[in-house]
Amino acid sequence: MNKLAVVTGGTKGIGRAIIERFAAAGFDIATCARKEADLNEIKSAIESNHPVKVTAFIANMSNKDHIQKFAEKVKQLQPVEVLVNNAGYFIPGSVLDEADGALESMINTNLFSAYHLSRLLVPAMRARKSGHVFNMCSIASIMAYPNGGSYAISKFALLGFSKVLREELKAHGVRVTSVLPGATLTASWDGVDLPDERLMKPEDVAETIFSAYSLSKRSVVEEILIRPQLGDL
Repeated sequence: MNKLAVVTGGTKGIGRAIIERFAAAGFDIATCARKEADLNEIKSAIESNHPVKVTAFIANMSNKDHIQKFAEKVKQLQPVEVLVNNAGYFIPGSVLDEADGALESMINTNLFSAYHLSRLLVPAMRARKSGHVFNMCSIASIMAYPNGGSYAISKFALLGFSKVLREELKAHGVRVTSVLPGATLTASWDGVDLPDERLMKPEDVAETIFSAYSLSKRSVVEEILIRPQLGDL
């Protein structure tokens, strides 16, 4: 039986690159997104190229009921070996001027999705004393910047959650890694007048995550901080 990797928000960008990397290593995949067409496309593409099974669910990870239903479906599959809390989004703005509700919306998606899904799936990892959790934080988790607003707040909080989870699970054989990518060539940068070469490739982030997973169980990369060669934008 193949090992199982669960990747939220997996149809585009970094999430998709992570799925492609773990599928290439023989992992079955469970993922979720809001658009059925995107889920059908990634399922077909991955299963056509790799001898693995992709289970794809429609879910809005800002909605606790959707998170619970996604977790229930995942629990019907084989045990989770890798959990990547990747769901999230960015709306630019300043704290004093951004739209009302921006903080709540990004906290729900960027923080609460990881919190609630981890509470539903990680106890089984702890019981087995095996598994690896990756929380997709950001450079914005450690550095405030203009127009970062509530996104930075949500990512600071996610890094805090990830550090707490690491402490709680270290004695139980479950590894936890916080991933802090800088500017990466994803849809978040659509319309920005920059050459592609100025941004990191999503595949580079995915490869780094897979490398961290591939270490022996005696070691854990607690944080992955990865930036474009020319620095932050």
